[in-house]
Amino acid sequence: MSDRFMPETAEDAREIVRWAAAEHEPLEIVGRGSKRALGRPVQAGHRLDLSRLAGVEMYEPAELVLTVLAGTPIAEVERLVADNGQELAFDPMDYGPLLGGAAGDGTIGGVIAANLSGSKRLKHGAARDHILGLEAISGRGEKFKSGGRVVKNVTGYDLPRALCGSWGTLAVATRITLKVLPRAETEASVLLRGLDGAAATAAMTAALGSSAEVSAAAHLPAGVVECCGEDAAGLAGAATLLRLEGFGPSVDYRFETLRRLLADHGAVERIEAEASRRLWSAIRDVKPFAASNDMVWRVSLAPTAGAGFAEDLASRMGCSSYLDWSGGLVWLALPGDDPQAHEVRAAIARAGGGHATLMRAPEPVRAVSDVFQPQPGPLAALAARLKEQFDPHGVLNPGRMVAGG
Repeated sequence: MSDRFMPETAEDAREIVRWAAAEHEPLEIVGRGSKRALGRPVQAGHRLDLSRLAGVEMYEPAELVLTVLAGTPIAEVERLVADNGQELAFDPMDYGPLLGGAAGDGTIGGVIAANLSGSKRLKHGAARDHILGLEAISGRGEKFKSGGRVVKNVTGYDLPRALCGSWGTLAVATRITLKVLPRAETEASVLLRGLDGAAATAAMTAALGSSAEVSAAAHLPAGVVECCGEDAAGLAGAATLLRLEGFGPSVDYRFETLRRLLADHGAVERIEAEASRRLWSAIRDVKPFAASNDMVWRVSLAPTAGAGFAEDLASRMGCSSYLDWSGGLVWLALPGDDPQAHEVRAAIARAGGGHATLMRAPEPVRAVSDVFQPQPGPLAALAARLKEQFDPHGVLNPGRMVAGG
């Protein structure tokens, strides 16, 4: 059979998976391929391309519910909801530029498979927190449905959340129902200049603990913010940023609240709406590191540990980094051709624990690396049992997350 399948219906996709399971022929599952360079290289001779399984099946703005086919471009979905004054509040990041591809080329299925989120995860959570229902095909070639079209739907196991972040190794999603939220009327960003990591963490923690309803908090050291180019809002040097969204008078009031609260951290400046949106998009999509050839890591740990972790590695390896999620997310760029996984994960242990994912590296490096954080024995055993239940023949994206799995 062909080495590339492009089904136009869910039933076509099911027949392909059934054939693969019967013949023990592994499949690489892709949408438009924007994340193929992320994760371990898939060990498959056939590709299941879902880009033709696309379209909006149901959108009810008044009910804040959207149902789309998995191959629908995420850019198309975001335009649709924006035209109705709404948004995907989990703010999905775009890996395209970081991985050397085009911007806006991902699909909604890829968003769910990778459990994407952006800087606003602090307030709204990740993709898994916004999924209401899912239709998918297991590695046995069996169609199943979980969830529904309302927030309070209860149907037993929460399979949609389980499949989020599984990178297509458990099932092939075909139809996805999401909740959407009203889009903020306007926004502004609070700017503090010249803080080091510890001071920035203190400022972000104070802001998040206040009544100001901060939706995003980041710290970009000197030399990093300038790499955002025209999206940097003319900034230079270290920048600590706090995002405020909502109605105009509310944003103004909350800005003044933070200006008073953070006065001990230096002069408080304001970045207005359009410049603020561009800057946060650049932070979300890792634009500071997109143009380099560095290895890039995504590290999640306790927010109060982020700055110390970054400084620890900078002193040992001379790397660049910046903080998002108030320090709970560290983007790390390492020069050279060695991802130094052992050193990165040892630093995480010294920082009190967390996990690291190698987001950008050449294919030969990814093929021999633990791209995703190795799981403890009991958790790895649980993941293996889950894989056995959903994909007993190992035909869906084998090797993507772990060697031989």
